[in-house]
Amino acid sequence: MDPTDKRILAVLQEDASLSVAEVAERANLTPTPCWRRIQRLERDGFIRRRVAILDKERLGLGITVFVAVRTNKHSSEWLSQFHRLVSSMPEVIDFVRLAGNIDYLIRVVVPDVQSYDAFYKRLIDKMEFYDVSSMFQMEEIKSTTSLPLTYNVPERRKG
Repeated sequence: MDPTDKRILAVLQEDASLSVAEVAERANLTPTPCWRRIQRLERDGFIRRRVAILDKERLGLGITVFVAVRTNKHSSEWLSQFHRLVSSMPEVIDFVRLAGNIDYLIRVVVPDVQSYDAFYKRLIDKMEFYDVSSMFQMEEIKSTTSLPLTYNVPERRKG
């Protein structure tokens, strides 16, 4: 990964709908080498997929809730069941396991409080938890899908 690759990735993070010629121009390349680099970055897994970022407010999804889950169950069977359940719920847009006082953090997007309540009831109906805390987002100050590209990328090991 060289500075040119990082420029290409930075351009694509901002707008993946650009043509190869537009990406090349913004990355200071000609189209053919730019296209080859994009193909390599996809093949090597630096670009996982290209998506459209939708406006949740325009779609009527005005409520974001962060759900902090604590559990005293740590069997592989419980974890598998929990992961399958949460991953299958369309309201969940982020689901991560943490170290510390909270075991999992789930980010949920719904149209209203009643929809969140229905989500919450489905969640607790299927699984047993030690504690579930819901925190409603009041204001979105920064939200991005762009990763910082200022750090050195470690060499990928072959094999």
